[in-house]
Amino acid sequence: MRTGFDNFKAGDTVDVTQKIKEGETERLQIFSGLVMAVKGKKNPVTFTVRKVSYGVEIEKVYPYDMPALQSVKIKSRGKVARAKLYYLRGITGRAARIKDL
Repeated sequence: MRTGFDNFKAGDTVDVTQKIKEGETERLQIFSGLVMAVKGKKNPVTFTVRKVSYGVEIEKVYPYDMPALQSVKIKSRGKVARAKLYYLRGITGRAARIKDL
């Protein structure tokens, strides 16, 4: 595992901290959302994080070894029976809830 990353899996709610460079200034941006998928067996290659903001669904795919990633912190653990949660894309509201551990 990379340092600064918690051991997360699909169903967990995480905060992804990314370094954004705009011109000469740098800032940290936090993207909070649900981990939809982790691709790669022993060494994860990418992970997908999804959130709904003002009714708009946003999904970001992060390469695991991206230099701009600062940290991934787990906010809550979710109990799911799947490794990939793509079925949540078309579901909103109460049906899209995930039980906490």
